[in-house]
Amino acid sequence: MTGRPSVKGWCPGAFRPMQSGDGLIVRVRPFLARLTAAQMLGLCDLADTYGNGFIDLTNRANLQIRGVADGGFDTVLDGLNALGLLDETPELEARRNIIVSPFWENDGETARVARALLQALPDLPELPAKFGFAVDLEPERVLQNASADIRIERYDQGSLVRADGAIKGLPVARGEEIAAVLELAEWFVANRTADNRRMAHVLSHRSLPESWQLCAPRAASPQPQPGQHPPGTLVGAAFGQMHVETLARLIQQNGVPAIRLTPWRLLLLEGVQARNLDGFVTHPDDPLLKIDACPGAPFCASATVKTRELARRLAPSISGSLHISGCAKGCARKSAADTVFVGNSGGFDLVRNGHAWDAPEKSGLRPDDTLAELASHP
Repeated sequence: MTGRPSVKGWCPGAFRPMQSGDGLIVRVRPFLARLTAAQMLGLCDLADTYGNGFIDLTNRANLQIRGVADGGFDTVLDGLNALGLLDETPELEARRNIIVSPFWENDGETARVARALLQALPDLPELPAKFGFAVDLEPERVLQNASADIRIERYDQGSLVRADGAIKGLPVARGEEIAAVLELAEWFVANRTADNRRMAHVLSHRSLPESWQLCAPRAASPQPQPGQHPPGTLVGAAFGQMHVETLARLIQQNGVPAIRLTPWRLLLLEGVQARNLDGFVTHPDDPLLKIDACPGAPFCASATVKTRELARRLAPSISGSLHISGCAKGCARKSAADTVFVGNSGGFDLVRNGHAWDAPEKSGLRPDDTLAELASHP
C-alpha cells in the first residue's frame, strides 16, 4: 500500500447524514459539547426508536446515532430540533466544528471565546468541511492531540492563536481572539489547494508568516483519565460506544444534571461524584482505553471483518496501543499504533508501529492468529 486510501471529504451531521452499512449515521454537535440530562435522555429515546440502540462518541467530542432508516430520518431531525440540538441552518452546522476543553466554567475564558466564535461563524471564509477549531483556555492544556486546524490556547494574560502544525503562535489580548482567528482562516484559504484541505497539510508546503510564529504554547498536560475531577466524574466508553439503556441508567441512578463530551471517549458527568458506573470504563489502566476499533462489519459497508468482538478478546493481552480496523481507511485512529490489525477480504493484515493504510508485515491472518501475534511482540 503506497498511501492512505481515499476517505470522504466531509463529516456527517444532523442535516446531512452519511449512509453506512447499517443505515444512516446522524451526527449531533452539542453546543459547548454539553447536553442536559433531558437532552441526553431524549437522544437515547431517538436512538432506541429510530436507530440501532447505540450512541457513539467521536474524536471531535460529538455524538452520533447509527442505523437510522431513510424513512425515520425526518422524525429524528424533528426530535433533535425539539431538544434544542440543531443550528438554524445546515450551513451553520457545517461550520461549527469547535472542540472545547471539558473543564470550562460558565464565566471562564473557554466559554467566553467559544461563544464568541459561535457568533462569528457567518464571518468565516469558505472552509473545507473538516476544518475545525480547538478552544483550550483552561489552566491545563489538554486538547493538544484533538483534531483542529486553528487552536486558541491560554497564554499569560491573554490567548495564543496558533495554526495546527506550527510550533509557535500569535499572542493576543483578551477579546482579540476572534479577529486573529478570522485573519488566520483567510491566510489558510489563500494558500490551500484541492489536495491540502487541513492546516497542517498546508504548512507542510507553505511557510506561515513570521508574525504568526512568535510564542510557543504552554506545556501540555497529560490526557485526562477516568476518575474524579473538579467539575465532576470522568468515565470512559469502550470504543466510544454506549447502549442507550446503559447510558440512561447512568444518568438516572447518579442524578447527573448534564454531561460534557470529550475527544477521548470519556464523558464528564457534570457536578456529581458518580458511584453507579456499571457498563463504563472507570480505571485509567483499563486496557479497553488503549484499543481503537471501528464498528466493522456488518455496520460499515467498507469493512470485511468484525472488529470490536476481537478487540474485547485481545484486550487482556495488550501492553501497548492496538488498532483494529475494518478496512485500510483506518477511521478509528489517525495516529500510528504499536499493533494494527486491518480487515482484508475477511482476514486480517498485520502492521507494526504504523497505520491501517501502511504496508502490512503479514496478511491473511485469522482471528485466532491475532493473539499469537500479540504474544510474539509484548
